[in-house]
Amino acid sequence: VAAMGYAAFTGAMAAARFPEFEMLRDRAAAIRRRSIALMPDLLERFEANATAAGMQVHWAADAAEACAIAARICRDNGVRRAIKSKSMATEEIHLNAHLAREGIEAIETDLGEYIIQLRGERPSHIIAPAIHLSKEDVAETFRAAHGDLPPGRDIAERTALVKEARVKLREAFLTADAGITGANMLIAETGTILLVSNEGNIDLTATAPRLHIAIAGLDKIVESWDDAGIVLRVLARSATGQDMSSYVTCLTGAAAEGEAGPRQSHIILLDNGRSAMRASNKAEMLACIRCGACLNHCPIYAATGGHAYGGTYSGPMGAVLTPLFDGLRENADLPNASTFCGRCQEVCPVRIPLPMLLRHWREDAFAAGIPPRGERWGLGLWRWAGRANWRYRLATRAASL
Repeated sequence: VAAMGYAAFTGAMAAARFPEFEMLRDRAAAIRRRSIALMPDLLERFEANATAAGMQVHWAADAAEACAIAARICRDNGVRRAIKSKSMATEEIHLNAHLAREGIEAIETDLGEYIIQLRGERPSHIIAPAIHLSKEDVAETFRAAHGDLPPGRDIAERTALVKEARVKLREAFLTADAGITGANMLIAETGTILLVSNEGNIDLTATAPRLHIAIAGLDKIVESWDDAGIVLRVLARSATGQDMSSYVTCLTGAAAEGEAGPRQSHIILLDNGRSAMRASNKAEMLACIRCGACLNHCPIYAATGGHAYGGTYSGPMGAVLTPLFDGLRENADLPNASTFCGRCQEVCPVRIPLPMLLRHWREDAFAAGIPPRGERWGLGLWRWAGRANWRYRLATRAASL
């Protein structure tokens, strides 16, 4: 909770240092909505330009197809070990588990993701996946996982933990057959994949191995570099309170002969319910840029943590997305995990009306008969009382007694 409070505070300070922030939010919101409105045309344009630059483009209707495509590319190229950068899309489709079943080792290279991978856990926060752990927890994890290192070594401080992780991950960077990344944006104008990070691991993941595979949701598309620049300026400020992330990596096609970089470059464009969402009353959720600001300010998330949501995404954004990806009947409680205080909408850099979208899911659940009968009867009685003044006064008087 303290870490989340600090993230919220630094985000507010970053916005305060930038007088044009509210204007940029308006522009970013308009850009994201225009991108979603034009999504089919922009994706076709991206495919044409990416292909012309030497990238191989694949389309996946759902998680199973995306995993199958990634595994096939790895098998065709003799991949036994892959390194990965932080990617919520690969978490969404459970790619690591699928590759393991295919005999392919996938090693996370983001420090937080590496820690929770060693622990067999899932991310608890979209930006800071190991935010729920203390440095003592991490030290215990490293001692258990790194059995080849001296047992008496001093890893009590954060710098020692980072140094040990660097030693282990360097070996992975040098021996991996493939690198797998996500994408923060897909730029239709040039067929470019854009990624942001603070650790630099994405650059090595995408360029050190001979094969690069990117997996990105269809909603990541933007039309132009100008659009990408606007979104970038609100992304880091909302996510981590930085004016700009440490690294902005732009990848266009495969490396030419004599250049450093992968000999093959693939991108898997993932639908997995996004087209259906675009045609629904939840379409505005596709504008999300995955900054995590709504989590940092949500009182429910602060009280429960990310794992309580049960899916890949948590907090207000997860309460909207998880019923889409994993089914409403199985996740009908999530849209109710909200006080409707509106803080998430207030801080969203692209002004997504999250409380309204949660209400839509509640309406869908009620229409599908998912809530228990007693709850439906109670809501029906409340509606009856609220539609006439005399009934409302009578009900509230009886309740006060």
